Amino acid sequence: MPYTPHTPADVTQMLEVIGLESEESLFDSVPDALKIDSLNLPDGVDEYTAFAQFKAMAAKNSTDKVCFLGGGYYDHIIPAAVDALSMRSEFYTAYTPYQAEASQGTLQVLYEYQSLICRLTGMEVSNASMYDGATALAEAALMAVRITKRNKIFIDKGVNPSTIKIVQTYLSFREIASEVVDADTVEIDESVAGYLFQNPNFYGSVRDFTAWVEKLHAHKALAVMSTYPIALGKIKDPGSMGVDIVTANGQCLGNYLSFGGPSFGIIATREQYIRDLPGRIIGKTLDKDGKELFVLTMQAREQHIRRQRATSNICSNQNLMALRATIYLSLMGREGLAEVAELCYQKSMYLKKALSQLEEVKIINTEPTFNEFVIEVADADALLNTLKAQGFYAGINLGNLEESRKNQILIAVTEKRTKAEMDQLVAAIGGALCV
Repeated sequence: MPYTPHTPADVTQMLEVIGLESEESLFDSVPDALKIDSLNLPDGVDEYTAFAQFKAMAAKNSTDKVCFLGGGYYDHIIPAAVDALSMRSEFYTAYTPYQAEASQGTLQVLYEYQSLICRLTGMEVSNASMYDGATALAEAALMAVRITKRNKIFIDKGVNPSTIKIVQTYLSFREIASEVVDADTVEIDESVAGYLFQNPNFYGSVRDFTAWVEKLHAHKALAVMSTYPIALGKIKDPGSMGVDIVTANGQCLGNYLSFGGPSFGIIATREQYIRDLPGRIIGKTLDKDGKELFVLTMQAREQHIRRQRATSNICSNQNLMALRATIYLSLMGREGLAEVAELCYQKSMYLKKALSQLEEVKIINTEPTFNEFVIEVADADALLNTLKAQGFYAGINLGNLEESRKNQILIAVTEKRTKAEMDQLVAAIGGALCV
């Protein structure tokens, strides 16, 4: 589609039609105190010069570091077919599939996506994706409140600290009480709508929450689990634990780190709660000629129904990112995903064992871990800066997130990391701490 700007004559004609003398008159309702006289921008340049400037700016990015960062976003291998298929113009330029007759390709992909997510999580229904993992968990908390008609949410202390803040922000505007608690000590009663927990948790530890979920159900509270999709290739899935609502961040399924985004959110639940599920659900049916087709079966967003009846007002469900996840999961299959998960686990165990043999390093995790673990050193900032200069993004300084975890570092290992890279990291840490 060519870009055709409006000519001055076009603008004048449009202003005459609506009865205004200038474009500035369109903004008369904006208070003067909020208006600016200029944008203080430099003079314009030609296209070639602009590209040269952008290229120089991009060159400042560090793209050669070995990445051991995790905490919700992971450096996984992405098969070339994911890019090749998702960048086809039929998918790459497609808009929201409001018209089923013109959107069968996109609708079929999202239907397959929903099916794959249900297989992966052990749930019965999934929507067509959410904005990201954090907002998906917040929406799951609101689901628990709607379903139980209760007004209190417990959030496990093992949930990502940034996600906790987002969930609490959501709940505060609905006047819903929330509390961060410890699963090993908290008492559940009939006032609790749902318990939000993460497995593997933010610090990498893995637990079987089956008994804990049974305790919640005994008090008619809902179990809401945030999970790491790749880990489900190895650990017990949420459905097998009896969980009611599952959420996740989908970046690890065929999507790049991309400086923190875009990503997409996953949310799935049991069939009995389908009408409280936010977003959209794609269904399969037959047309009048008996041919298979796909449609937007349920649309609970405020774009589609009366705002006061909507379950969510998040309008971006990241279709393209969910498409990439569908391609990735289809390519990997059950065995491929299990192999990736096993590689992540085994490589993480190798690095954890190697680091545990350094006198200056303490392993914090006491429970089993998947591909992340926490170490403690004398000065986390100094160590991470030294390692960065040597070519490593070695982990997340947890002291920047929680005062109680000063000098603790969260390290993640994916299938992408080689034995040589891990050995080099151990040597670099040992050398830096022995100085």
